[in-house]
Amino acid sequence: MIRDLDKIDRRILEELESNGRLSIVELATRVNLTNTPCSERVKRLERDGFICGYQAILNQEKLGLGHVTIVQVSLAATGGDNSLDAFNLAVKNIPEVESCLMVTGSFDYLLTVRTRDILHFRNVLGDHINKLPGINQTNSFAVMETVVQRYG
Repeated sequence: MIRDLDKIDRRILEELESNGRLSIVELATRVNLTNTPCSERVKRLERDGFICGYQAILNQEKLGLGHVTIVQVSLAATGGDNSLDAFNLAVKNIPEVESCLMVTGSFDYLLTVRTRDILHFRNVLGDHINKLPGINQTNSFAVMETVVQRYG
């Protein structure tokens, strides 16, 4: 059983979410603990699944992938067959799909697609997304500016 998080646990999580490269010494200072209890708390938070991993956040524009498009996807059917499973499995194989969310409402999925430019997106849409199993319709929206981006 996972116990409730106290204020110090939450502060540790906030600090690590902001900067996952903090040393235990620096983290302990920021949350007002000594090194050993801080280290034990971090290990427990990792073990209990509150911390899933650590990663570098890359500058996608510098990597030549600054174009973002949001794609609404409607499937032809989402009933008793395995159309959702087939779609879910296939969409994972498109490297340009940064995220895929199954949603409720007038469409079934919301994709975030990251490409070099609009031509690259057009090719990904035509060659990959529109060929996913069960696709009925897609609507695409080019992102003009990212106002808030949170990781985690």
